[in-house]
Amino acid sequence: MKGVILAGGLATRLYPLTHATNKHLLPIFDKPMIHYPIDTLLRSGIDEILVVTGGPHAGDFIRVLKNGKDFGVKHLEYTYQEKPDGGIADALSLAQDFANGGPITVILGDNTTDGDISEHVKTFKDGAKVFLKKVADPQRFGVPVFGKPRKGNKPKILKIEEKPKEPQSDYAVTGLYMYDNEVFEIVKTIKPSERGQLEITDVNNAYLKKGKLDWVEFDAFWTDAGTPATLLKANVYWAVKKGVNLL
Repeated sequence: MKGVILAGGLATRLYPLTHATNKHLLPIFDKPMIHYPIDTLLRSGIDEILVVTGGPHAGDFIRVLKNGKDFGVKHLEYTYQEKPDGGIADALSLAQDFANGGPITVILGDNTTDGDISEHVKTFKDGAKVFLKKVADPQRFGVPVFGKPRKGNKPKILKIEEKPKEPQSDYAVTGLYMYDNEVFEIVKTIKPSERGQLEITDVNNAYLKKGKLDWVEFDAFWTDAGTPATLLKANVYWAVKKGVNLL
């Protein structure tokens, strides 16, 4: 299993902060945001990592991460997404050579969690797996629509809706996914959304139609940090977790 961190985009929701650097290099408490997804992968036993970045500040990553040895990364690669607004699935497609025929764990560069996914990494075989979390604002995310649960079994996902105005559940598909190597062929079949992007939700729905999408609910802290409010939330959580009294 190899790891892919998607850290491109222009992060316009965080202007003017992101006029100066890439969003994923902004601080969350005592280290750059990008360190948190790296830590998530390393805790799971993944030490071969590709960072997909883009935009005018892509070169900043090399100065911050270098070759990854300082963090325990065995092998660190970078690739450049020429269309920063091409979408998550477009960024993911750039990881095909890096994956080299094997499975990948994908995490968005603005996601922070203290969860341990090592068992999921060890037991993953094929298809796709998404990690869900109950949130107060599911309309910002891909949202699963569940069928009626059968006794003793978790409900099946019928479909995933991208940023629905009226979410049919209060779960969000977090920016953490596992895919077998078929994902790259699936990306080639999807079409741009109304936003002009290749949506990761369409990739997940393609696996769903094949009956090859599994899901698990996160039982740990998780948040994205892509808005001013969630950036603040992440900073506060990690500061308090590390013993800082903010009062």
